[in-house]
Amino acid sequence: MMKFADMPRPATSAALRVPARDRALLAGVSLWRRIADEIEQSIAGGTLPPGAQLPGEIELAQRFAVNRHTVRRALAALTEQGIVRAERGRGTFVEAPRLSYPIRRRTRFSEIVGHAGRAVGGRLIGSAVEAADAEVARRLTLETAAPVVRLDLLREADGVPLCAGTTWLPAARFPDAARIYAASNSITRLLAYFGIRDYARTQTHITAAIATATDAASLQVALGRPLLIVDSVDVNLDRVPLLTTRARFAADRVALVVET
Repeated sequence: MMKFADMPRPATSAALRVPARDRALLAGVSLWRRIADEIEQSIAGGTLPPGAQLPGEIELAQRFAVNRHTVRRALAALTEQGIVRAERGRGTFVEAPRLSYPIRRRTRFSEIVGHAGRAVGGRLIGSAVEAADAEVARRLTLETAAPVVRLDLLREADGVPLCAGTTWLPAARFPDAARIYAASNSITRLLAYFGIRDYARTQTHITAAIATATDAASLQVALGRPLLIVDSVDVNLDRVPLLTTRARFAADRVALVVET
């Protein structure tokens, strides 16, 4: 966490260090905007590295000699820009730079995050055996209402939620898939358990959506924030569909790169 003494000087002091001809222009900038700019400059300059926690609203208000409403608006603006993130009950943290996430024939979350030098994390947050709806059945070439295993997953990089995903697999071919995934925490190891050593992406469809209450809570983003939606189908070497996934990425934490 940044120490109190490391915070930028209040905007009123900063104004004394600029030429007189620029002071009138500076004075016309809203207080919240000036505070947001100074915090952003501290982040850009490395004073506040990725993952650092900002002081609380009261401390920031005292440091900048403003009320908490002004500080709150400055932090909201930085959150909207994806520069910081607010975690309920914990505080406000500096966001890491966007992770470059390639979409390729073999797309593996753990490999992508690991090669970027970040710690891979994640867990199974829910599962069920259910009847496939028309879209899931079409992707998996099943009859509508055929039983499928649904896995609800949360994927992280350096402890920061990056992606909430829902994966469906044919229940007849992958019985007890939820238990296997919970033990291995890996789709690749799950498939290997059933004798599938290699698989590839055959379809990828990228769209955008607004975060629902459930995804906002899982990804620790504000309700209504934009998400990148990646619908995909993975097949075995005989091009038989194995699984289909709908992944919801926090749009300010990843940059999807389509490789051809």
